[in-house]
Amino acid sequence: MASTEGLVPITRSFLASFYDKYPFQPLSDDASRLSSQIRSMVSDLCNDSPLTQGETLLVKEVDSPPPHKIDENMWKNREQIEEIIFLLERSHWPPLLQQQSTPEDTELALVLGHLKDKFQNTMKILLAFQSKNSETIFNTVLTYMPQDFRGTLIRQQRERSERNKQAEVDALVNAGGSIRDRYALLWNQQMERRRQLAQLGSATGVYKTLVKYLVGVPQVLLDFIRQLNDDEGPMEEQRQRYGPPLYSLTTLARSIRLFLFLSWRRFEARKLTKQQLTVLEQAVDVYTSEFQSEVFANSPFFISAEEAGALESRKNDEHKEISIPAGKTHEVSLMVESINSYIAWDFFLAPGKMNVDIGFSMEYTNASGDKQLILPYRRYESDQVRNYKLIWDNSYSTFFKKVLRYKVDCIPPVVEPAGAATDIKG
Repeated sequence: MASTEGLVPITRSFLASFYDKYPFQPLSDDASRLSSQIRSMVSDLCNDSPLTQGETLLVKEVDSPPPHKIDENMWKNREQIEEIIFLLERSHWPPLLQQQSTPEDTELALVLGHLKDKFQNTMKILLAFQSKNSETIFNTVLTYMPQDFRGTLIRQQRERSERNKQAEVDALVNAGGSIRDRYALLWNQQMERRRQLAQLGSATGVYKTLVKYLVGVPQVLLDFIRQLNDDEGPMEEQRQRYGPPLYSLTTLARSIRLFLFLSWRRFEARKLTKQQLTVLEQAVDVYTSEFQSEVFANSPFFISAEEAGALESRKNDEHKEISIPAGKTHEVSLMVESINSYIAWDFFLAPGKMNVDIGFSMEYTNASGDKQLILPYRRYESDQVRNYKLIWDNSYSTFFKKVLRYKVDCIPPVVEPAGAATDIKG
């Protein structure tokens, strides 16, 4: 069993600092532009003939917001990709297109084959990502479990559960279930995996029989798997940072699938134009080129208590934020009214694209108005009432402003209750 001494589960603050190292390359405006163009093409198709009930449901799905959770979006993209691949298979083309009776139809068939290849490659990438992510989490759990019968029981429980889940999927497919039905079942199964992780963390449900054997299982592991998928837990940082680009891709995939679905049903009355085919190719290129990031797989699960404490204190200490222009300074005055008070400060620069620094000094002014610089940088214990000034200096910078976050406080002296010294002596 790997040691968890000094470790705590990842916190949202830590993930925020970790993901600063992996900025998501913003999607080009092409993604939203192409989604809008395809939606306009869909509207033209809808005007040709009334929508059926099934088509209306698809239109409503495209117009609805994508799911909030990252992994649910991944499953939704898998569903859309599989639906698109289904439509791009030759056997599911419109009968007139299958005949390829014109040079235009032959050219269209070649393009559709290339588009199908791109979606199949993207599906492989997505499947590999989900499989790796699932194995990483489960193996992390087992790494920190005692290497005895408890780990074996949990592994056996997982293998048995996965076999049962696959049997459910096979039964649905054999009964003629649609792609949509299958992915609804797959997502329900994914939610069940989450519940099982939470049950392991709290030793309930299928793991209730292990309660009396949990002595020796690190509490940090139980805390980790219990809070991993909390709505406001660490993964919310992931959702806020990487969710919006993924939501745009989900909308684009839905739009592509809807356009192909409606086009095939209206192909005899209205073939695809060259302009529509160009837009479709561009949309597929944009969509299939975006599932390459490894940032999620790089995320750690445990950090030291010192790292977590430092980050949490910075988040919760209500630091003020100020932007100091190049060539300027920022000053904060603090009046100390009680002898033997302490002056405390903390500051740091907001992370940016390059390393930056800032000058810092502190001075006090006595009753006569004389100023004296206090060095070195440290907590300073005052011995008389004074006016102190903390100065952050960016005057030496010619081009770059600095975003400073700081907190300054005056801590009054601790006054022991009367008789405290006598009580100690006695």
